Amino acid sequence: MNRNFSFAPEEYFHIYNRGTDKRNIFNNQKDYQRFLESLYLFNSTERVILRLVPKKDRFLYNREETIVDIGAYCLISNHFHILVRSKSDKGVSQFMQKIQTAYSMYFNKKYGRSGSLFQGSFKAQHITRDEYLKYLFAYIHLNPIKIINKTWKEKGINDLNKTKNFLNSYKNSSYLDYIAKDRIETKILNKKAFPEYFNTKKNFKDFINFWLSFN
Repeated sequence: MNRNFSFAPEEYFHIYNRGTDKRNIFNNQKDYQRFLESLYLFNSTERVILRLVPKKDRFLYNREETIVDIGAYCLISNHFHILVRSKSDKGVSQFMQKIQTAYSMYFNKKYGRSGSLFQGSFKAQHITRDEYLKYLFAYIHLNPIKIINKTWKEKGINDLNKTKNFLNSYKNSSYLDYIAKDRIETKILNKKAFPEYFNTKKNFKDFINFWLSFN
């Protein structure tokens, strides 16, 4: 995929992709968990063979130096979003190649299929404005609302409590890591590599509430 920018170090990028023909790339929680583990383990300058790492140790594994910094992510049945900061010219591309190749091999073997799983190469947006970078923390984390309310962005939210409860129960994004839930998946993130928008969990919740009310 031709891009009119490079993945320059210390720059921020919104990475996303979906299943080919809009097909599901996650069929159950085990698939989601495999991708979450991949986000952690394959973010490494060292070669990691995931199947050789015991399942109970995957978020405890010493992965050496990371190749990107991850600030937020969200996985939905047929697509994903990842917010990253580049650490080298080739780091983002290397990371995404490892993620998509390994996960495609896992998925195709598990479900007895062949061919491309993803809709071509990953898509990327270079983030150059601070206000847009901050907005992406809302956009990415509020993505799962479409599961329970497909038209919430156009028509707004009728039941705010139901929506918040749903987000609080959704395991496959980094939302829980920003409202101070204690879970091992927090190790996927490096919040220090991103601007300090949310000093407290209340700051983050207020930010999310603003965007929930805005739509």
